[in-house]
Amino acid sequence: MTSNLAAVSYGVNLSPESLENVRKLLADAGASVLSESQSGDDRFGVHTAALSVDAATASDLSGLRRHLSEATGEGTDTAIVPAALREAPRKLLIMDVDSTLIQQEVIELLAAHAGKREEVAAVTEAAMRGELDFAQSLHARVAVLAGLPAAVVDSVRNEVRLSLGAEELVAAFKEAGHVVAVVSGGFNQILGPIAGELGLDYWIANELEIVDGALTGKVLGAVIDRAAKEKYLRQWAAAEGISLEHTIAVGDGANDLDMLGAAGIGVAFNAKPAVRAVADAVITMPYLDAVRHIANV
Repeated sequence: MTSNLAAVSYGVNLSPESLENVRKLLADAGASVLSESQSGDDRFGVHTAALSVDAATASDLSGLRRHLSEATGEGTDTAIVPAALREAPRKLLIMDVDSTLIQQEVIELLAAHAGKREEVAAVTEAAMRGELDFAQSLHARVAVLAGLPAAVVDSVRNEVRLSLGAEELVAAFKEAGHVVAVVSGGFNQILGPIAGELGLDYWIANELEIVDGALTGKVLGAVIDRAAKEKYLRQWAAAEGISLEHTIAVGDGANDLDMLGAAGIGVAFNAKPAVRAVADAVITMPYLDAVRHIANV
């Protein structure tokens, strides 16, 4: 029995040598290359090889991905993607927000207004590495915001910048008739306007409590944590009638791991080492729209 896959290589340094290394490794793994194509733009190149692999190779895709990562070298990444996902007529893309859809960590921008940016950034880093419980770390970080005027939220919203290629990625998925969602450990007050501007189908984040025009240092309701991210992936996919095998999840931190693991393919975008180690695909360049090439959109 054989399986059809695609090896998608992409990077700012996509060289003939790196592609030859990919071809050799695929051949050594017993993969037959059915066809090859080139795409990309002046920012990064993309090479796609349609593959036929035997059952043994298909059963150890994580091993194949690991070897490909070692073979291509710095500046190039290679994703192994099921052909069924790439060819699916309707897909769901779900993304983390902070350091994924956007370039910054919103909690750190807010903390800067309280003179606590470095302190909060250290906690954020530990939480994203998986060293701290996310919900507990969020409550601790938000507590330092107590007393800040609500107008700070508007100031921070103006500081937020989308990741390079984010707008193009969302537009491409939407134009092709796919579903785009984001789930964030950040805050609704920041995410709401972004979701509206991008035309996202689904979005959710935590809600900062504001009383008498000031932040209380608390969040309302249940925290959007690691388990919640997977829950919303499953819930939104079911609502749209899209199988999990046809979903793409993108994130950078430990609280994204369950979501990445449940999706048809989980993509680590400029992620922490623990996330890169287990993700189905890795993007190490700053262009989020590389995801569209992985998903064939």
